[in-house]
Amino acid sequence: MEYEFEGRTEEEAIEIAARELGIARDEFDVEIMESQRGGFLKKGKTVIRVQVRSSVPVRPVPARQSGGTSRNRVEQGQAERPRRASVDLMPDGEFEEKILEFVRMTVEKMGYSCKASVLFREELKLGVRIDSDSAAILIGKKGKNLDALQLIANVYAGRLGREDLRIILDSENYRIRREEAIVKMAYEVAERVRSTRNSVLLEPMNPFERRIVHTTLNDIVDIDTKSEGDGLYKQVRVTFRGHK
Repeated sequence: MEYEFEGRTEEEAIEIAARELGIARDEFDVEIMESQRGGFLKKGKTVIRVQVRSSVPVRPVPARQSGGTSRNRVEQGQAERPRRASVDLMPDGEFEEKILEFVRMTVEKMGYSCKASVLFREELKLGVRIDSDSAAILIGKKGKNLDALQLIANVYAGRLGREDLRIILDSENYRIRREEAIVKMAYEVAERVRSTRNSVLLEPMNPFERRIVHTTLNDIVDIDTKSEGDGLYKQVRVTFRGHK
């Protein structure tokens, strides 16, 4: 389940979320939806979206409470930056073996050969690397094919009884390279917005990519960011707010 909370800073919004949901801070993931720095006679504002695993019990949250807001939403397929392992990890148990085999067979049914291996293990996260001569096709434009494969893998993991575990797929270190490109683009857009005083609406991005933009530009005092649109692939609008 997903909820939205608001605070003066990202840290405060996260604290509000943990307090109102009645869960520990390491039991949910955070996406920054909007970030506005404070200034003279103006309070800062950060809106975050909190994703809670279905297995974690939470307190009922009213539509609006003092210090924060919460709106129940569902969003799937969030991309995340994987941690690279120095060597391929051997599958640990039947579940990992089935996931690797499922990924390999899914890619083969698409008409491409590949090797699937364990990239990393974290608490409730499993990274899977796809090695293939057709990696560019499997990744797709802006990583959409990779995100689609990742979503299918997560559905399969749920059918195996692991709805609590998130599968992260990567190929050719795409997720890391994509993050670096987004950071560079965000700074360039911020400079353009500052010089023209006109807002810029970025290309549609998945939740993790949007969070990169919000976080990258959060410390620039005269720039604001806000997510717009519906569905998984929303857009970030970068605006000039000037010095207050």
